[in-house]
Amino acid sequence: MSPLLSRNFVLAWLVSFFSGLAYFLFVHFPRFLEGMGADEAEIGRIAGATVLAALLIRPMVGRAMDRRGRRPVILVGNGAHVCALLLYPTIHSIGPWLYTVRILHGFSEALLFAAVFTLAADIIPEERRTQGLALFGVSGLLPVAVGGVLGDIILTHFDFTALFYAAIALGTVAMLLALPLRESVVPAPADQHVSFLSSLTQRDLLPLWWITLVFNFALVAYFTFLRTYVDETGIGSVGAFFGAYASTAIALRVFAGWLPDRIGLKRVLYPAMLILATGFIALSVSHTDLTVTLAGLLCGAGHGYVFPVLFALVFGRASAASRGTAAVIFTGLGDLGVLAGAPILGAVVTGFGYETMFRVSAISVGIGLLSFAIWDRDLLIPRRDRTTSV
Repeated sequence: MSPLLSRNFVLAWLVSFFSGLAYFLFVHFPRFLEGMGADEAEIGRIAGATVLAALLIRPMVGRAMDRRGRRPVILVGNGAHVCALLLYPTIHSIGPWLYTVRILHGFSEALLFAAVFTLAADIIPEERRTQGLALFGVSGLLPVAVGGVLGDIILTHFDFTALFYAAIALGTVAMLLALPLRESVVPAPADQHVSFLSSLTQRDLLPLWWITLVFNFALVAYFTFLRTYVDETGIGSVGAFFGAYASTAIALRVFAGWLPDRIGLKRVLYPAMLILATGFIALSVSHTDLTVTLAGLLCGAGHGYVFPVLFALVFGRASAASRGTAAVIFTGLGDLGVLAGAPILGAVVTGFGYETMFRVSAISVGIGLLSFAIWDRDLLIPRRDRTTSV
């Protein structure tokens, strides 16, 4: 069996971990915004501006990866990430400068996240793709567990300036670790380039784009609003929720990451999405710290499988010459989910409360999954996917 833990895989894993930890400290950022007078709707608009910036640059990122390789994009993305982090201590009010910094942060996220995951997918043996992506995804989940708790510790003893400097230090470590990375592909010849629009409209990828968007729309409920939910209700803690969330997802990926490749990707995807929806229902009825933590466990169990399964399906259906662009679209749908979800769910919170917002998220997962099942079943999927996608 082909090995997973190559030198390049480990380096890319570390780059993803440290940059992710720097990024995930910002789960506490809504509290900083509240301290400057922002309400949930304003927080949603600020989050929307960040991801809109990332969406606008993504077509260029995809072209760059397919035509120039993954490593140059990773290096530029790390540099932009550190530059954005350095500007956060200069923010003192809600205004144009805040939006400017968040837009630059969105640009760096679009460059870095897509490129490092694409490089990892390139070097994972095809027969172990989902398992490899699941293990690599731990580099993004550990920051979820550590970042929430680390942020709690920093903000208990210091202020947000200390949080921003911690993020700068972590981002710098990621940038240095990226320097010895080796390129993972030979860029495709010019006559084999696939346009962004062609990848976006590829028939057997369309249902995957849809369910990925639904998944990311729902995640906004806790990635954007859990901090303010805990502060307003006094129930649970950000650190406990995301600790349970990440620990569960990591355990599944490390000890049972082989399951989707063994029994079929979609046979794992459907129950994982339903477990995620159950986590939202648990949040909507939570009245104790324990139930919030239990909700984190359920949401983490769902996320633990959904992300690597969807990415593996996308990577398998995309052509070799368009996988960089396909990965950019896949990760970009995370931004689009936030762009749609942050203002919509923020408005639901403002008008109807947190319980209703969590229920809306659960319902969106259920409706999205049902429509995906019907849509994808009716497609003529290429033969190479038949053994792993049903």
